Amino acid sequence: MAVIQSVARRTDDSKLTDWYFGTDRWLLLYVGIMIFIGMIAAISTGSANSIRVNGALPWYHFVVKMLPFYVFGLGTLFITSMFNKKGVLYISWLNVIVCMLLLFVTLVHPHVLNGSTRWVMLGGVNLMPSDIMKPGFVIITAWFLTRMKAKYGSDIFLNKDAWKLNWLSWWPYIFVFCVALGIIFLHPDFGTSVLYFAVLGIMLIVAGLPKRIIGGMFGIGALGVVVAFFLHPHVHERIVDFFGVLDPTSQVGLAVNAIRQGGLFGMGDEAFAAEHLAMAENDFVFAALVEDFGAIMGCALLVLILLVIRRLKNAAAQAHDKFVVYAITGAMALFSVQACMNLATTLHMMPAKGMTLPFISFGGSSFLGFCLLFGLILALIRQDKWQ
Repeated sequence: MAVIQSVARRTDDSKLTDWYFGTDRWLLLYVGIMIFIGMIAAISTGSANSIRVNGALPWYHFVVKMLPFYVFGLGTLFITSMFNKKGVLYISWLNVIVCMLLLFVTLVHPHVLNGSTRWVMLGGVNLMPSDIMKPGFVIITAWFLTRMKAKYGSDIFLNKDAWKLNWLSWWPYIFVFCVALGIIFLHPDFGTSVLYFAVLGIMLIVAGLPKRIIGGMFGIGALGVVVAFFLHPHVHERIVDFFGVLDPTSQVGLAVNAIRQGGLFGMGDEAFAAEHLAMAENDFVFAALVEDFGAIMGCALLVLILLVIRRLKNAAAQAHDKFVVYAITGAMALFSVQACMNLATTLHMMPAKGMTLPFISFGGSSFLGFCLLFGLILALIRQDKWQ
């Protein structure tokens, strides 16, 4: 088999053959399984939702709403995974520019959904720019760090030249990042703000951020939490509730109860806690799955998430190009931090955050964003293998 593959690499230069032999097929398989579980979750939570609203919405409601996103997202994942590095950068720049413009639209003419102003409507579809911009943010940050090191050497954080005002220095990046983060914070979307800041911090640490500056970033993050606590009433309420006695009728209380009731093998048609959980299809999808299919299913999903993270870690460790290392690290940070925030909220380990579980939760913007992210990362892994 090894001989056949070697011959095929030498004799067939088609894009499809290059994609097949170069793509991290295990990572692609893990992502595919997560998407399949997400489809099951859409059916499970749709059934619970149908009971909750007395049949006003059918059990297949979430599946039908997600179907266009499944088709477009999977197409995006496959097509972008065939790109070269230049194509990855082109799509990433386009992603950031378009989403930045849409973020400004949310300030002047937002589409309000469930009381939130973080949405825009394009072609009759509700989209969240901050979710869709995540892939471009990761790739462009990786590109920026690579270019900075090429110009200023390994010490890009304390080098005085790197802080001079020109187009390739810290100031343009910090300005654009702060503008985007400020808009997201004002929506208000504190959870996504924390996510962006955490991912940037992890990427900077990998790039060699000195320990004394790491302490400063922790201080800035803590200050952001304090400001949000006093500025946004819903953040204040959630933090206070977290340190108080858990209300069994609250969303988190119902989620914890659903997990408890699921047992090892789930309650199936007898599951009822998720029927009262208003956000079972997205923020608390893990609780709904465990109640329906049991702790074994929940543990299997956790193992699958860890396998994705491990695969990304190994790919970053084996990469030859620093740009690829930073990009994969950013993707791993984004995927793992967002998954941890969702699961920690569900398990009452941190204050409630409106955060989806990647590829599992109902939500078109999140699904498209992660499909694009992993398509671009698969493309970079494939390109790096041939170097």
